[in-house]
Amino acid sequence: MTFSPVPHPSQRLAPSGARPSFDAFFSYGFRPFFLGAGIFSALAMGIWTIWIALAAGGGAQDWLPVAGSPFAWHAHEMVFGFAGAALAGFLLTAVPNWTGGLPLSGLPLVVSFAAWLAGRLAMGLSGTIPYALAATIDVLFLPLIGAFAARQLLVKPMPRNLVFLAIIAALTLGNVSFHLANAGYIDASPLSAVRFSMLLVITMTAIIAGRIVPAFTHNWVHIHSPASRLPSRIVWLDATSILSIVAFLLIDASGISTILAGLAALIAAGLNGARLALWRGVEARKEPIVWILHLGYAWIVIGLVLSAMANWTGLVTSAMASHAFGTGAIGTMILAVMSRASLGHTGRRLIAPPLVVWSYGLVTLAALLRVMAPMVPPELTNVFLGAAAMAWIAAFALFTFVYAPILTTPRVHTKVMRTRP
Repeated sequence: MTFSPVPHPSQRLAPSGARPSFDAFFSYGFRPFFLGAGIFSALAMGIWTIWIALAAGGGAQDWLPVAGSPFAWHAHEMVFGFAGAALAGFLLTAVPNWTGGLPLSGLPLVVSFAAWLAGRLAMGLSGTIPYALAATIDVLFLPLIGAFAARQLLVKPMPRNLVFLAIIAALTLGNVSFHLANAGYIDASPLSAVRFSMLLVITMTAIIAGRIVPAFTHNWVHIHSPASRLPSRIVWLDATSILSIVAFLLIDASGISTILAGLAALIAAGLNGARLALWRGVEARKEPIVWILHLGYAWIVIGLVLSAMANWTGLVTSAMASHAFGTGAIGTMILAVMSRASLGHTGRRLIAPPLVVWSYGLVTLAALLRVMAPMVPPELTNVFLGAAAMAWIAAFALFTFVYAPILTTPRVHTKVMRTRP
């Protein structure tokens, strides 16, 4: 007599001698875009760090061939390059699951990934080619991803999912505004458009987190610590938490009142802090791939508190709040989601490899150092900035090192155990 029970996840093994495959790499949206996000994040930050070091040392500052301010290029690429790739990878993977449709793969996926790559190259060379051409190439990517997502979402339209199409449209508007400001066609700072877009990404992060963080935490606590309190959700709190972020975004973008913006930020911090507390992250403190999601969301709350302080006092700067959102919340949540989704969708155990746990610590260190940099003595500011950049680069380099073989090879096979009497 033989039997073949459903194997435990720990019995799922990679195919013997598995090699990178073009077909495997372009079989699902998360594969090229998550790997692209990891590589580009480390590379772009490395280029930025070199520019900063040369500028601080009085060296040549015009070697970076970008149009406009290098500061604007750096901010734009972190939002539309790095976060844009992660967003594309998430949507092209999640939408088929929501709708039951087939995932984007093969040539259409190659085209969408090539559009993202072309945008990064165009922005990196925007000072050497006609700027209208560079801007057009860069702007096309998000509408393309939106079109692919809409093709499936509109088949089974649900308001809770269609909101992502609205956010993509708003992000595209933010990108267009950036380019118009960068080219001098409108009297506005390109960094204002980047901040608006960054807060849109924060809004999307809050929506996605509400779906996955309590669910993943519940699953882990239910199995590993059944005596502990399970995560909970309150419908009205979920809704008002997200709406409060949107309200802060709109008030912040309008610039109508710093007092009102600070109040909106503080209210949003309170609501989102309460939401996070209900998710009971402390119960999953022993599992890095779970608690990192809670830490990422905590950075949203920190960013909102700092935004309130920046609007009401001179104790902190708006840049500190922006980096709490960007480096802290967006960087941490992207790393957390990419590292988990890549394991789950390739049939592997949902346990962060040791090097990836180190990357969680490094991205947290990068956020702390970057937010604290303006508060230290002037002679230490560049030390903190350099250390933050190195920690960020190391975090995403480790992710790339560990996940490149996972993302470029076929899904793992399942080892079937056979037992004889």
